[in-house]
Amino acid sequence: MNGVVLISGSGSNLQSIINSADKISLTIQCVISNKANAYGIERATKANIPNRIVDHRLFESREEFDLALMSEIDEHQPSIVILAGFMRVLTDVFIEKYQGRMLNIHPSLLPKYPGLNTHQQAIDAGDTLHGTSVHFVTRALDGGPVVAQKEVKINPEESIETLAAKILKQEHVLYPEVIRWYTQGKLKLLNETTAILDGQVI
Repeated sequence: MNGVVLISGSGSNLQSIINSADKISLTIQCVISNKANAYGIERATKANIPNRIVDHRLFESREEFDLALMSEIDEHQPSIVILAGFMRVLTDVFIEKYQGRMLNIHPSLLPKYPGLNTHQQAIDAGDTLHGTSVHFVTRALDGGPVVAQKEVKINPEESIETLAAKILKQEHVLYPEVIRWYTQGKLKLLNETTAILDGQVI
């Protein structure tokens, strides 16, 4: 199955997807970043994957940026759009176009802690468990149906840095697995609140 990956930063989840591409039946047609200095672009280049920069700062509005981004994506006609550390809030027009074939990974046990600074929020709340979630992207910010999660324990002496590292390790396992479910036709979005896996509501 053909896919496009959107990134904003170091691209560690992108790397885990690249490393697993054959096992998960995915051909990455293009990696697109909204930041020119994103290290993920170098990862894509090293893997001989076409890549593009669509710098959001060059557009006057979120809508104009999303239209430019859609134009780049549509050149490849992907069956799946994968958000891998893509730090932009997308417009409804963008989401509606790719809904049902767009996945995101978020560093919390959704519905807890949508948005930013999830590790700090979990520590401040005194949580003993934290984790990561893969979900379908819908118009609700980090609110689409959750497909799968991985938990980690928060130790009493935990820092944001150590917790983030633990979460990333789990993300690198979880995301390729969920993508494989999708590429094999096992995972589908039923509606904005429901996903199915192997014919069963998740």
